[in-house]
Amino acid sequence: MSENGQANDSSLKDLITLIAQMLVDNPEQVHVNEIRGDQTSVLELRVAKEDLGKVIGKEGRTARAMRLILTAASTKLRKRALLEILE
Repeated sequence: MSENGQANDSSLKDLITLIAQMLVDNPEQVHVNEIRGDQTSVLELRVAKEDLGKVIGKEGRTARAMRLILTAASTKLRKRALLEILE
Protein backbone atom coordinates (compact mmCIF):
# COMPACT_ATOMS: atom_id res chain seq x y z
CA MET A 1 0.00 0.00 0.00
CA SER A 2 1.11 3.51 -0.67
CA GLU A 3 1.19 6.25 1.94
CA ASN A 4 -2.36 7.44 1.22
CA GLY A 5 -3.77 3.97 1.98
CA GLN A 6 -4.36 2.95 -1.63
CA ALA A 7 -2.94 -0.35 -2.82
CA ASN A 8 -1.65 -0.75 -6.33
CA ASP A 9 -4.35 -1.43 -8.92
CA SER A 10 -3.52 -5.10 -9.34
CA SER A 11 -3.68 -6.12 -5.67
CA LEU A 12 -7.21 -7.57 -5.88
CA LYS A 13 -6.31 -9.40 -9.08
CA ASP A 14 -3.17 -10.78 -7.40
CA LEU A 15 -5.22 -11.89 -4.38
CA ILE A 16 -7.69 -13.91 -6.48
CA THR A 17 -4.86 -15.34 -8.60
CA LEU A 18 -3.01 -16.53 -5.51
CA ILE A 19 -6.08 -18.10 -3.90
CA ALA A 20 -7.05 -19.89 -7.14
CA GLN A 21 -3.51 -21.17 -7.74
CA MET A 22 -3.47 -22.70 -4.25
CA LEU A 23 -6.73 -24.54 -4.92
CA VAL A 24 -6.10 -26.08 -8.33
CA ASP A 25 -3.91 -28.88 -9.73
CA ASN A 26 -2.79 -26.73 -12.70
CA PRO A 27 -1.78 -23.35 -11.23
CA GLU A 28 -0.09 -22.29 -14.48
CA GLN A 29 -3.53 -22.30 -16.15
CA VAL A 30 -5.06 -19.80 -13.72
CA HIS A 31 -5.83 -16.52 -15.49
CA VAL A 32 -7.54 -13.49 -13.96
CA ASN A 33 -8.68 -10.62 -16.16
CA GLU A 34 -9.73 -7.35 -14.53
CA ILE A 35 -12.35 -5.18 -16.20
CA ARG A 36 -12.48 -1.77 -14.54
CA GLY A 37 -15.58 0.38 -14.59
CA ASP A 38 -16.24 3.76 -13.00
CA GLN A 39 -17.64 2.27 -9.79
CA THR A 40 -16.90 -1.44 -9.96
CA SER A 41 -14.17 -3.81 -11.10
CA VAL A 42 -15.07 -7.25 -12.41
CA LEU A 43 -12.48 -9.99 -12.00
CA GLU A 44 -12.91 -12.85 -14.46
CA LEU A 45 -11.31 -16.09 -13.27
CA ARG A 46 -10.43 -18.86 -15.74
CA VAL A 47 -8.96 -22.20 -14.70
CA ALA A 48 -8.35 -25.52 -16.46
CA LYS A 49 -11.58 -27.39 -17.18
CA GLU A 50 -10.66 -30.19 -14.76
CA ASP A 51 -10.05 -27.61 -11.97
CA LEU A 52 -13.37 -25.81 -12.32
CA GLY A 53 -15.00 -27.91 -9.59
CA LYS A 54 -12.18 -27.09 -7.18
CA VAL A 55 -12.72 -23.32 -7.41
CA ILE A 56 -16.50 -23.65 -7.23
CA GLY A 57 -16.59 -26.23 -4.43
CA LYS A 58 -19.49 -28.23 -3.06
CA GLU A 59 -22.71 -26.24 -3.44
CA GLY A 60 -20.57 -23.25 -4.48
CA ARG A 61 -19.01 -22.83 -1.04
CA THR A 62 -15.46 -22.24 -2.25
CA ALA A 63 -16.60 -19.66 -4.82
CA ARG A 64 -18.72 -17.95 -2.15
CA ALA A 65 -15.73 -17.83 0.21
CA MET A 66 -13.52 -16.32 -2.52
CA ARG A 67 -16.18 -13.68 -3.20
CA LEU A 68 -16.41 -12.89 0.51
CA ILE A 69 -12.62 -12.40 0.76
CA LEU A 70 -12.68 -10.23 -2.37
CA THR A 71 -15.51 -8.11 -0.95
CA ALA A 72 -13.65 -7.62 2.33
CA ALA A 73 -10.40 -6.67 0.57
CA SER A 74 -12.09 -4.32 -1.90
CA THR A 75 -14.07 -2.62 0.87
CA LYS A 76 -10.84 -1.90 2.71
CA LEU A 77 -9.53 -0.27 -0.50
CA ARG A 78 -12.78 1.70 -0.85
CA LYS A 79 -13.57 -0.06 -4.11
CA ARG A 80 -16.21 -2.50 -5.31
CA ALA A 81 -15.20 -5.74 -7.00
CA LEU A 82 -17.10 -8.74 -8.32
CA LEU A 83 -15.77 -12.20 -9.12
CA GLU A 84 -16.96 -14.08 -12.19
CA ILE A 85 -15.81 -17.67 -12.66
CA LEU A 86 -15.73 -18.45 -16.37
CA GLU A 87 -15.86 -21.89 -17.97
